[in-house]
Amino acid sequence: MIKFITDFVSEHQIWMIPIIFFLAFGESLAFVSLLLPATVILLGLGALIGQSAIPFLPIYLSAVLGAFLGDWLSYWIGARYNDKIATIWPLSRYPYLLKRGHVFFERWGIFGAFLGRFFGPLRAVIPLVAGICGMSQYYFQLANITSAFIWAFGVLALGAFGIKSLSHWIG
Repeated sequence: MIKFITDFVSEHQIWMIPIIFFLAFGESLAFVSLLLPATVILLGLGALIGQSAIPFLPIYLSAVLGAFLGDWLSYWIGARYNDKIATIWPLSRYPYLLKRGHVFFERWGIFGAFLGRFFGPLRAVIPLVAGICGMSQYYFQLANITSAFIWAFGVLALGAFGIKSLSHWIG
């Protein structure tokens, strides 16, 4: 799947913005992020940006928006369905993730909502747990948007700017 998507975007660069949006959205959306290797694909697409003349800013903003909306929807699902979430697949197969997310969230609070985006499997559950625990939507969205900007930059800029810098030093 990784090779297919990077090859497709390489040949059809006009699709990069919506594909990056949906990958970031899926990576941030509860349940889906457990099944989708989006971070690896986004790193590869970041390298593709670095090798082409594709402007970084619109692609970066699409990743930020996708990540923000994915976490927002996950938070809403957690607030709406509370503890019933644990019985829904795929979280029903990984009950320890919600427990770990709850412990992480309880320990770190708003900083947990911010930091959760940067820790693999916890990324899938922290927004859910924030919603389940009744975290203030204002504080959650503050953590959500700031972490989305930093996460998207880190995932895309590494390839986008790292490739150029590396080729400058090698060439």
